Amino acid sequence: MNYLDDTIAAISTATGEGGIGIVRLSGKDAIAVADKVFSSPKAKRLNDAKSHTVVYGFIIDPANNEKIDEVLVTVMRAPKTYTKEDVVEINCHGGMLPLRKALAMLLKEGARLAEPGEFTRRAFLNGRIDLSQAEAVIDVIRSKTEQAERLALQQLEGRLSARIADIKERLANICAHVEAYIDFPEEEIETPVKDAVIGSMQAATEDLMALSRGYDEGKFFREGVSTAIVGKPNVGKSSLLNALLQKDRAIVTEMPGTTRDVIEDYLNIKGLPLKIMDTAGIRETHDLAEMEGVKRSLRAIEGADIVIAVLDAGRTLDEADMELIERVKAKRAVFVINKSDIANPAFQPSTLNLQSIINVSALTGDGIDTLKDAVYSLCISTGGDAGVEDVIITNIRHKQSIDNALKSIKEAAEALEGGQPLEVAALFLRESLDSLGEIVGVVTTEDILNRIFSEFCIGK
Repeated sequence: MNYLDDTIAAISTATGEGGIGIVRLSGKDAIAVADKVFSSPKAKRLNDAKSHTVVYGFIIDPANNEKIDEVLVTVMRAPKTYTKEDVVEINCHGGMLPLRKALAMLLKEGARLAEPGEFTRRAFLNGRIDLSQAEAVIDVIRSKTEQAERLALQQLEGRLSARIADIKERLANICAHVEAYIDFPEEEIETPVKDAVIGSMQAATEDLMALSRGYDEGKFFREGVSTAIVGKPNVGKSSLLNALLQKDRAIVTEMPGTTRDVIEDYLNIKGLPLKIMDTAGIRETHDLAEMEGVKRSLRAIEGADIVIAVLDAGRTLDEADMELIERVKAKRAVFVINKSDIANPAFQPSTLNLQSIINVSALTGDGIDTLKDAVYSLCISTGGDAGVEDVIITNIRHKQSIDNALKSIKEAAEALEGGQPLEVAALFLRESLDSLGEIVGVVTTEDILNRIFSEFCIGK
């Protein structure tokens, strides 16, 4: 399919009722197609409208001139549009019936139904945005917190692209320097020059490593942090969940084993989205329902990014507590000593040599803010808001490309240091440039584009 020849159309607003709904068209015939189904009380034609103006009228069925909806139509002429093509946006009433009928008329008159993400794909193919900016569009739409949206907007504005472009330019200069010696084989690369080239490679490597290291933090802002609250029955896991959420999300009773399934909700800590899970108490049981709950709790521990392990300060530590501690020690974990307001003097967690221990009373709320700070610090090493001020990669595709570039730069440096032919070092440097080019779409494949834009909704 030639994506740039067809005129495409789709409903661009969410399904459901609303004040306004938008049908969008893009392509060389977008204005002409819309004009066929448009009627103005003053006989205005969309073909005659100036760019970026709004025309009042009706969507009609050309077969019988029956009015379908009262609309405002925005005409935007190339190249100053989202797709750099002619674009028309028809503002209908927000019910699905008028939107679908308007779309049906456009399709009947020659438009094609847009595929998921095809408007943004055209913006990329026509050079208005690069591939990392196109991916940022979906991140803006899916942002769960203000900080996540800020990261997505930074990428949409091109901050990541600019950072990658700077590193690519430096690597291209290094590559050109090496290749200059290839053209003159009678001249050996001098040791001072070789050391300077390797030093420049190291500087580029450090910049790329900084981006790669920031991926975990970026992923947390983009996708959220999976957080499991675990512990024995009746240690106050459900009460802790309610205290964190500041609402009665989980049932709390004095009977052990009340929670038999994983309860999920969402929490925002300084802009960091947490998917927080209250799990069934981990203990030996013969109750089939509770046994399944324990299995799910153990799976939640394995799959969680963060574990909040709850111990009961009102009891002494026992074998089940010790097993839980050993199970979660390898994870990013915060150990919460709950019921600290009624602590048992015999309870001595300090002897366990645990890194992060927070005293909390889920009943009174004491220590809850400290716990939130501890969870944030486990996820965001920079602390405060600094983690969202710098350029941070949030996409696994970007991290893989950066890591591939790092591997190639390392191999190029080893080739130079080992006295291998300069063509070998140049080849690895070219590979690193190609890897970085994949991030912004300079080097890409149809398969990559299909996978990226299939995540978009139709109409975006």
